[in-house]
Amino acid sequence: MNSPSEARLEIEGLTFCYHSRQEPAIQDISFDLQPGEVMLLAGASGCGKTTLMRCINGLIPKIYRGSLEGQIRVYGRPVSEMSMAELSQSVGTLLQDPERQIVGSYVLNEVAFGLENLGLPRGEIMERVERTLDYLGIAHLRDREVFNISGGEKQKIALAGILVMEPRILLLDEPLASLDPASSSGALQLFRRLADDGISVLLVEHRVDEVLAIQPERVLYLEDGKAVYLGDPQGMLDVVDYRRVKLPARTVVRRARNAEPPPEFQPALPPPTQQPLIDFQKVGFRYRPELPETLRGVNLQVHPGDVIAVLGANGAGKTTLVKHALGLLKPTRGQVLLEGQDTRKLTVAQAAHTIGYVFQSPTQMLYAPTVEEELAFGPRNLAHPPEQIRADVSWAIRTVHLEPELKTPPLALSFGQQKRVSIAAVLAMRSRILMMDEPTAGQDYWNYRSFMDTILQMPGFEAILFITHDVDLAVIYANRILLIYNGQVAADGSPHAVLRDEEKLRACRVLPTSLLELNLELYPQTGRFLRAEALAQYVA
Repeated sequence: MNSPSEARLEIEGLTFCYHSRQEPAIQDISFDLQPGEVMLLAGASGCGKTTLMRCINGLIPKIYRGSLEGQIRVYGRPVSEMSMAELSQSVGTLLQDPERQIVGSYVLNEVAFGLENLGLPRGEIMERVERTLDYLGIAHLRDREVFNISGGEKQKIALAGILVMEPRILLLDEPLASLDPASSSGALQLFRRLADDGISVLLVEHRVDEVLAIQPERVLYLEDGKAVYLGDPQGMLDVVDYRRVKLPARTVVRRARNAEPPPEFQPALPPPTQQPLIDFQKVGFRYRPELPETLRGVNLQVHPGDVIAVLGANGAGKTTLVKHALGLLKPTRGQVLLEGQDTRKLTVAQAAHTIGYVFQSPTQMLYAPTVEEELAFGPRNLAHPPEQIRADVSWAIRTVHLEPELKTPPLALSFGQQKRVSIAAVLAMRSRILMMDEPTAGQDYWNYRSFMDTILQMPGFEAILFITHDVDLAVIYANRILLIYNGQVAADGSPHAVLRDEEKLRACRVLPTSLLELNLELYPQTGRFLRAEALAQYVA
């Protein structure tokens, strides 16, 4: 990768208001980004982080219209004087949702796409593509179909398509959202290495505690479109609201020590029974006859009262497993029983009366002209009464805190807001079993804790299962952990039983967090896993 010393970004008095909004999305933002610097851009959902990135990479005002004031200079040149083609060779952007960024059918074609548009010689294109794939450690994906790789692998491919252009400024919008913990750690180390090679990195991320591990030079923290902190990371730990931003567990414990302890969290789920709701019996599955099995001999039961967190590496088979429960995929061998019925004999529409499923990528679910119509679609197809539909749509939209967006087109919202709309659309169906694939992707800490608290304390669900790369989500909410490795169930048990086995976790690319480590340390006193604020009363 290049290591130019002249790379620089300067922003002065930047304000932008979307034409469809009354209030500015960002106001009077000023900072610069130095060569070789990692700057963390943090703040709650809707605070203006993505808008700021759109201003830097030229999408505002070229694509997104509105009122723009202030100045942005890249290497001394105003962005307003640069074409998108010029900017793309200097500023690379990784979007929150890789589905929006990938256009090629095969990995090799996708990574080469930008260089081909520049008209470079084929030999140079192939040399740069191979070098980038090797640099990211994903050369083994070179000839794979993009459709058949995991969400986390798609994120890495999207990043390869950017790095192959050899940008000097890198904008990363939630790059860890789809990555397993080990891949997240590797990605962060990669971003640090890129900065050490001279690239300037502006990193948007809600998982602040993880980013701090690579020692970003500075943090820019936004609230309501305004910069409320710009400085070193240590100072930020004492400034931001620990209830809204995910900080290291010991920092939260220190700051919460004199606060009122949070109320005890009690999920509203039925008591366990012997009769399973879902029963996997020696399930094997392969996507095509010539490919190896994605699931291999899975035996698994889901019972009433289960709150199951599914953990494992990108490509381990987690999403494939969950799709079998709903009948979106049918076993190659073995069988899946949904309340005693073989899913091969059920339509997805029939299964949807029992299971509500939130897809990993919201763009795979959303299509309606307004959020309100999106939320009403499922209940209407399940023949719910009109009065119940209105009540359930109202409850669901309040649960995800998007009441002002009911008349907004879902695809006009940010990725994080789209994710919450997709969750609300499933909640409105009032299914008895709720399954969510990466429910916290693109969500700030306060929002995801708020809707998870509400969902788990709302009577009506008999079991909840969620796939996540956020180990702390499993620590706080799950009463059962499934660890998936290479298409098999590597561990299945209580959070304490599964998550204390660090050797097995690391083998499955799951890394201990500061919250998990503190819970394990205090477990002899607590007898259960708790959120950081609740642990404060146990720490001397």
